[in-house]
Amino acid sequence: MRVRVKVCGITRVEDALSAVAYGADAIGLVFYEQSPRNVSIQQAIEIVNKIPAFVSVVGLFVNAERNFVNQVLTEVRIDLMQFHGDESPEECASYGHAFIKAIRVKSGTNLVQYAQDFFEARALLLDAYAEGVAGGTGQVFDWDLIPKHLTKPVILAGGLTAQNVAQAIQQVKPYAVDVSGGVEVSKGIKDAAKLAAFMQQVYA
Repeated sequence: MRVRVKVCGITRVEDALSAVAYGADAIGLVFYEQSPRNVSIQQAIEIVNKIPAFVSVVGLFVNAERNFVNQVLTEVRIDLMQFHGDESPEECASYGHAFIKAIRVKSGTNLVQYAQDFFEARALLLDAYAEGVAGGTGQVFDWDLIPKHLTKPVILAGGLTAQNVAQAIQQVKPYAVDVSGGVEVSKGIKDAAKLAAFMQQVYA
C-alpha cells in the first residue's frame, strides 16, 4: 500500500505548492500562537485558495478555545482537524468534523487504549514526547513502542528526514508519514531540495 505524506507547518503559498508538486497528499496549517509555524486565518485562506484538487488541508489545534476553532472552520476550508493537545475524545468529536488525534509517545504510553478511546478518529498521529512541548520538536521516538496491530491507521511523525524516513516506513509500516522540521531551512520555511529528497525516499 502506498504511504501517504503530510507536510505540516506550511506558512507560505510557495511552500504549499512545492510540497504538492513533489507529491504531498496533505498540507498542515498550524493554528497555535506558541508555535513558530503558526498561521493567521488570513494566511491560511491565502494558502488554501491556491491548493489544487485532491490535496487535503489539515488544521492543527492545541487546546484551542472553541470560539476560535469555530471561526477557523467557518473561514478556512479545512478537510481534516488535527488535535495536538489534551483534548478529550468527546471534544474532538463535538465539532462534527473528520479529525485525527496526535499522541506524544514515551515509554508506558498505552496506544491500544488511545485507539479505543479515540475510536471516532480517522487515524492516530504518533509524535515524540517532550516535556512541556506540544510537538514539532524534531525528535525521533522509539518506534518499537508502537504496537504492531493498532485498530487505527498510524501517521508517523517526529524527527523524520530524508535520512531516516525509508527506515521508518520499513519498520513501522505506517499509513502515512508527517514531516515538518525535516524539510525546512528555518522554522516555518520549507526547503524545496529537502522536500524533493524526502519524497524520493518515501516513494523509493
